[in-house]
Amino acid sequence: MTTKILALTDALGNLVRFVLLPGQRFDIVGVPPLIEGIEFGALIADKAFDSNDIIANLNKRGAKIVISQHPRRAVPLKIDAEMYKWRHLIENFFCKLKEFKRIAMRADKTDQSFQAMIYLGAAVINSR
Repeated sequence: MTTKILALTDALGNLVRFVLLPGQRFDIVGVPPLIEGIEFGALIADKAFDSNDIIANLNKRGAKIVISQHPRRAVPLKIDAEMYKWRHLIENFFCKLKEFKRIAMRADKTDQSFQAMIYLGAAVINSR
């Protein structure tokens, strides 16, 4: 059983919200529920999130787009390279989260208990 965790962190790398997806789903499917109802000035993401729908949603919100462009994009968008360097905060969060063996190995049988462990792990990470 594989599960993807899509997470949204704040500017300090603290968990704001996350969505669980089946391992075989595309990452972009989980973005609308992840960013729904949250105001932000910019979204920093890797090329897995390079989608015309996501970019249109961010443009409509007035948020800055800092998404690494997929090489097949016909007209590449300009991104702020200095701001993109801050993407390491989400990567650091996932590295810290994977220190919890139960999360790294997906040892929980249900999504509900897996989500509870992620919340618990995020609380421990924030308290450090």
